[in-house]
Amino acid sequence: MFFKVGDLVTRNSYNNDIVFKIIEVNDKIAYLKGLNIRLYADSNMDDLKLVEDARIDDNELIDRISTSINLDRNEYFYLPGKILHFDGDTEYLERCMNFYKKLKIMAYGVNLKEDEIPLEIVKYLEDLKPDIVVITGHDVFYKKNGKMSDINSYKNSKNFVDAVKEARNYEKSHDKLIIIAGACQSDYEELIKAGANFASSPKRVNLHALDPAIIASSIALSDKSKPIELLKIIEKTKYKEEGIGGIITNGTMYTGYPR
Repeated sequence: MFFKVGDLVTRNSYNNDIVFKIIEVNDKIAYLKGLNIRLYADSNMDDLKLVEDARIDDNELIDRISTSINLDRNEYFYLPGKILHFDGDTEYLERCMNFYKKLKIMAYGVNLKEDEIPLEIVKYLEDLKPDIVVITGHDVFYKKNGKMSDINSYKNSKNFVDAVKEARNYEKSHDKLIIIAGACQSDYEELIKAGANFASSPKRVNLHALDPAIIASSIALSDKSKPIELLKIIEKTKYKEEGIGGIITNGTMYTGYPR
């Protein structure tokens, strides 16, 4: 079967588990990007299956967050935490920014390659002074020759760890600056040790494109005077505790009166 750039496909050899978009074709090799999962891959054309009815599921996730928020908008007004979101992927960044917008959260998006984020992050933190910073993009654990405990066994985990260290050096308090870091299969333990409040991926699984934004939004919309409901926030993500873990911190939203 003939495939072209833009087609949505799955891979037969992986039981057609993930929907990809073809982003490049070179000879008989198709280069793929996850439609909803933060994953790059390549495949022989004869291993692909065309998908007719795949869809982006962002609206469902927005509804899931919205319905879990119980705010009295008749009497009170609310000031959610401000988010600074670094993303190595332009398309996923745009989706995350749209996600924040629909939830009425002030957010700033910065598209930088993963290895550029550690070099630039402090400048943006000083300028924008966010409550929450997201550091994400693409990553992978090289299972064939790698060890989970060796950060060099990951595509971008070291870049994410370095970025977290720079951010935590800028603001040492886990409550004053909440850091969410990592992507698919990232080195969870090293990210937490570096100073992240939340990180991926405890079981080295893939992430949904919006998982970092789901965590950030949930914290931005949680009461500043109370600890977050850690398990409930993690449960909102695609792969739950296998994909993202973290520590209990306070929320970042102020409540005011009268409206």
